[in-house]
Amino acid sequence: MPKKLYTKNALKEAIAAKLRRHFGREVEDASKEQVYEACALVVRDALTEHMIETQRKVERDGERQVHYLCMEFLVGRSLRNNAYNLGMLPTLTEALADMGYDMADVFEEEADPGLGNGGLGRLAACYMDGMATTGVRGTGYSIRYEHGIFKQKIENGEQIELPDSWLASGDVWHIPAMDDTREVRIGGTVNSYFDESGKLVVEYHDYTPVLAVPYDMPISGYDTDNIARLRLWEAKSPIALDMKLFSSGEYLKALEKHAMAETISMVLYPEDNHREGQSLRLKQQYFLVSATIQDICAKHKAKYKTLANFAHKHVLHINDTHPTLVIPELMRILMDENDMTWEQAWNIVSQSVAYTNHTVMPEALECWPISLMTELMPRIMQIVYEINERFCKELWDFFPNDFQKISKLAIVSDGIVRMANLAIAGSFSVNGVSALHSEILKERVFNDFYTIYPAKFRNVTNGIAHRRWLCEANPELTELITDKIGQGFITHPSELQVLANFGDDKDLLNQLGEIKRRNKERLAAYIKEHNGIEVNMNSIFDVQAKRLHEYKRQMLNLLHIIALYHRLKDDPRQSFVPRTFIFGSKAAPGYAVAKKTVRLINSIANMINNDPVIGDKLKVVFLEDYKVSLAEVLMPAAEVSEQISIAGKEASGTGNMKFMMNGALTIGTMDGANVEICEAVGEENIFIFGMETPEAEALAASGSYNPMLIYQNDPTLKRVMDHMISGFGDGVDYTDLANLLLHGAGGQADRYMSFKDFGAYAAAQDRVSQMYLRPENWNYMSLMNIANSGRFAADRSVAEYAQNIWRVKTNFAF
Repeated sequence: MPKKLYTKNALKEAIAAKLRRHFGREVEDASKEQVYEACALVVRDALTEHMIETQRKVERDGERQVHYLCMEFLVGRSLRNNAYNLGMLPTLTEALADMGYDMADVFEEEADPGLGNGGLGRLAACYMDGMATTGVRGTGYSIRYEHGIFKQKIENGEQIELPDSWLASGDVWHIPAMDDTREVRIGGTVNSYFDESGKLVVEYHDYTPVLAVPYDMPISGYDTDNIARLRLWEAKSPIALDMKLFSSGEYLKALEKHAMAETISMVLYPEDNHREGQSLRLKQQYFLVSATIQDICAKHKAKYKTLANFAHKHVLHINDTHPTLVIPELMRILMDENDMTWEQAWNIVSQSVAYTNHTVMPEALECWPISLMTELMPRIMQIVYEINERFCKELWDFFPNDFQKISKLAIVSDGIVRMANLAIAGSFSVNGVSALHSEILKERVFNDFYTIYPAKFRNVTNGIAHRRWLCEANPELTELITDKIGQGFITHPSELQVLANFGDDKDLLNQLGEIKRRNKERLAAYIKEHNGIEVNMNSIFDVQAKRLHEYKRQMLNLLHIIALYHRLKDDPRQSFVPRTFIFGSKAAPGYAVAKKTVRLINSIANMINNDPVIGDKLKVVFLEDYKVSLAEVLMPAAEVSEQISIAGKEASGTGNMKFMMNGALTIGTMDGANVEICEAVGEENIFIFGMETPEAEALAASGSYNPMLIYQNDPTLKRVMDHMISGFGDGVDYTDLANLLLHGAGGQADRYMSFKDFGAYAAAQDRVSQMYLRPENWNYMSLMNIANSGRFAADRSVAEYAQNIWRVKTNFAF
């Protein structure tokens, strides 16, 4: 976009022109939604020009490219972010004001894109921002989900899932690239043989063709013309409507094949507790992988006339196990369509694929039934069998005669295909996402693989897009920082460390407290509008916002809240530091315990918030439909960041980094990136409690953990649990959750040991309250967290990937 369009008058003219051309409206007749779309189209024009130029440079330079595959990219709203990165935000704000519109109101017209769920998708989005800003030639690939994960509605305290029809306003950022449409083959049968000349011939029969239609979303970098591209695939059926069936009145049958193909890009993470859901998830994964690899290979071959140099020009980075099928799919293309031998193809694949692991939870290390994979992708399953056979021969050299170990490490065994094992076998790099997590992978989860391939294993601690989560979400704090240390931290986040020199600046500490107060007021207004709850502005805003899972221990937080309620009921006049506990979370639709926990939070909130004895000393708030735009209000207002997973289970976390960067103090276990946060800020500026990983793992392995004994000997905890069993006055029965903690449900009671850490957690929360009574000390701790947050920026993470794994150029200096 020519720089002249960045002037106020030029932007006004461009917006007015878009309104006339696309909506037939003059400015004074346009709705806010139309004004938003006009602004988005103007900004998109600028991005498109930069994206085209970036692609030209990529083609011209021939440098190695990064292709980042992930099932989700939780990008958040785009208008403000892109206008900020392009340097247009102040001018666009002024232009809209002249036209009679408030920029904040226009921002609210944009729906959050339904392209992600939680930390995995948000991380991927942050890395796209980092690639664009640091000059890495990167493209992200995912699916253009029509209805996202789901829109969360709370009715009578219970989570209800509704379709998230976000594309109505989100479509404006997507540029169709119809000429790059690819065909993905699902199901059917294959017949493979060698012809007279020795060439492998693979024939497909009775498969279902699905068209993968690409839409490109430009991702801007800050203060640079470089653009990262997010390519989103939409599933379309090439099968025309069966008019004969339709004309005879069999409408559903006429639409069946057409609808089945397009279901693939309907929703993110369809429930997989039944075979149909598993089938749809696997179709989605292969659809993403096949369309992407076909696309990359076709363009590479068009330029170089061969795929022999593929590994020198491309890195295929798979974010978690979901895109692991890139390995057999690339083998298929190289062998079946390009006449390569197995050895030639495997050499290319194993030098092209890098794998990031995001979990130590066994249930999250995906496994698929052989029967299902054979049904949906028969040729891919043939290749997987061959990979497994050759891999097991390699394992035999390391573990001769150890059939049990080889069976455990095999890719195909016991009727399943282990995707993590396939990812490790076919990748040149395997990395964890925090120092602790990477050590756990090497020492426990993948220890045998580490013994075989020690050079493959690396660590890259996660990072966040600090320009969105600090500069955009918290402009007052950004202005304060800029006044003290300049703007260098925007592109070199390590410069935030200079703030540590101002720890004795009382004026700065007071300003920090005042900014936090105003951010709290903004969140309080949101809570009043959406929840009808008035919160105490002098209370501690204590926030736990993350995916709802038992290992993240929202339950531990709730047990403590009930204990505080009992303390206040016993003596309402006691000295008590007020608390507002805020939860933001979505529970997977098929995860019964998580959904019941959502209801538990709301039952407790209803009891406490309506108790006149408690008043405004204690409040509990559940924020409905937690998403990026809401997080941008929540993070700057939080004073306490709850990161209380049982040690050894959280790979990293990124919410902990966002809260820290906005000055919240962490209460947490030594888990995931909490360990590195503690190292960065010092133990005196964080509230650490509970077991560490070795103790937690040893106790779990011993089989001696007895939560019933703790219950019987801790009067506070016993009273809390008895209250849960008796209920909270709304008629909802929580004995199932209580029994899960006390007795288990066919497994270990209190599996994630909330009872064990309860006393230490309560004591740490008391320390939080005591420190809050000393505002200058609290603000000092807050400043130290902000000052030491630069190391957790995505720019640093991307630069580490670029230097240590991808081997590509970056302009970011450590």
